[in-house]
Amino acid sequence: MLTGRFAPSPSGRMHLGNVFSALLAWLSVRSRNGRMLLRIEDLDPDRCRLEYIETLKRDLDWLGLDWDAEQTPQSKRADAYHAEFERLRAFGLVYPCYCSRAELHAASAPHASDGNVIYAGTCRTLTDAERAAKTRKPAWRVIVPNTVITVQDGLQGEYTENLVQDCGDFIIRRSDGVYAYQLAVVIDDGLTGITEVVRGMDLLSSTPRQIYLYHCLGLPVPEFYHIPLLINEHGQRLSKRDQALDLGELRQRWSAPELIGKLAWMTGLRDDFEPVTARELIGEFAWSKVRREPIV
Repeated sequence: MLTGRFAPSPSGRMHLGNVFSALLAWLSVRSRNGRMLLRIEDLDPDRCRLEYIETLKRDLDWLGLDWDAEQTPQSKRADAYHAEFERLRAFGLVYPCYCSRAELHAASAPHASDGNVIYAGTCRTLTDAERAAKTRKPAWRVIVPNTVITVQDGLQGEYTENLVQDCGDFIIRRSDGVYAYQLAVVIDDGLTGITEVVRGMDLLSSTPRQIYLYHCLGLPVPEFYHIPLLINEHGQRLSKRDQALDLGELRQRWSAPELIGKLAWMTGLRDDFEPVTARELIGEFAWSKVRREPIV
């Protein structure tokens, strides 16, 4: 069965971009009689709050976006992540990295276009004696092959990356023991039967890394749809820092049908703006209508 998910991070009130992702993920699943799951991605204990989770659920209910089951929050799934991490370790695919942030940025490795450092593999070849001499608690990186991985995205089309050239060995467990998003999301989607992932365009570049992990762990790869970002007039994507566009503010100015109608018009699902409920849009939804480019 087609199984999709909405996987918000409870680090603040949902903003318009989160609502946009939730709406399209929900419509894609409901238009084909699939299952919709809710997963709370609360990996980061410093940023996530319990009160945000309850507010998030109330906001989804206000929007008319229901779900068929709620997955175990990521903060409760450390055992599952550890088991898969140990499998990668047994395969000889991970190693400890002792580099500090300053050392990474000072390295001669090139930088990706998004500003992320492409890791040069500094710690990959350390000897046991060299590792024993380190006093810094390590993060753990996965070894990537010098190969091109292609994403056949349902909305954006074909996207390719060479993992060595475009990202290098990447972190799957932080030095504080928290498992990285790249590993956690693969395990969560793979082990819980997610067949479709709908999320923002800003995450497309991380998808080849995740596909590599799916293959390493023998997990099925879902279909991906990376939707356009909502941006402001300066070309900056919306974030939870834009409080004027979070649901706390929006609910004071808009009804749920007005807000959904506005998004349906902005994304191309409808030619004109008029209030509509999420459920009324199910029969009109098609990915061929959804715009690919960023939306101001």
